[in-house]
Amino acid sequence: MLAAVSPAQWYETIPFAEGVTLIHEPWMPGFFRCNMWHVRGRDRDLLIDTGLGAVGLRQHVALLGGRPIVCLLSHSHFDHIGSAHEFEERWIHSAEADILANPDPEKTLFAKYARDDEAIARQMFWRTPRGWRASAFRVPPAPATQLVDDVAGIDLGDRFLRLVPTPGHSPGHVALFEEKTGILFAQDAVYDGPLVDTCYHSDIGQYLATMALLDQCEPSIVHAGHFASFGAVRMHQLIAAYRTGKEDEARRRTSGAPTRD
Repeated sequence: MLAAVSPAQWYETIPFAEGVTLIHEPWMPGFFRCNMWHVRGRDRDLLIDTGLGAVGLRQHVALLGGRPIVCLLSHSHFDHIGSAHEFEERWIHSAEADILANPDPEKTLFAKYARDDEAIARQMFWRTPRGWRASAFRVPPAPATQLVDDVAGIDLGDRFLRLVPTPGHSPGHVALFEEKTGILFAQDAVYDGPLVDTCYHSDIGQYLATMALLDQCEPSIVHAGHFASFGAVRMHQLIAAYRTGKEDEARRRTSGAPTRD
């Protein structure tokens, strides 16, 4: 059995420049560990995504107490929405609002992990949250309070973050870009790891369009949904690698050669 971690030790906060703080779950490998981004504003704060939710987020992260918070869910996969129910303002795209309100494990992608507790624990954790079992875990419902489809962005009083539709990984995935600082919160649209376009509702055509859109951007820094933050050059490298990979797959398919599953 893996050693357990107390709730008080489950989260870690790491400050970045421009009033941005990373909140993450350090006992999970990077592929499963969602990067949650807290952005300090004058009138209210922003939290992008809420992690697994195996341990109470607001209860154990002092940064999230005492101020109004807009919680923006970039998409509805289980590792990004686990603690969404803890926040009064929950924003998401309409294409994924039904999943947020009724987080069926098949639709949040958790179903394949809700099997052998010990085997899944060893895949998802270096140490587990105390008392956590995959077979008993469920993401609580958290109906949206705001749909982002027709919203230009999120106003924090002294800063404005523009909402950028970035479908492909999932149908309603959204990123955020702050013109004033050049910060791009890309979440799972592009991160420095194996990009996933094989989910039941992924769309490679939309993903390629998203990559073309992001390739026009020159951010000062990219804060993503997994792994470490990076700069514009690395973002363009990741986009080029993804696009080239898809072109190679298309050529192999046309020639009848085997393609990646």
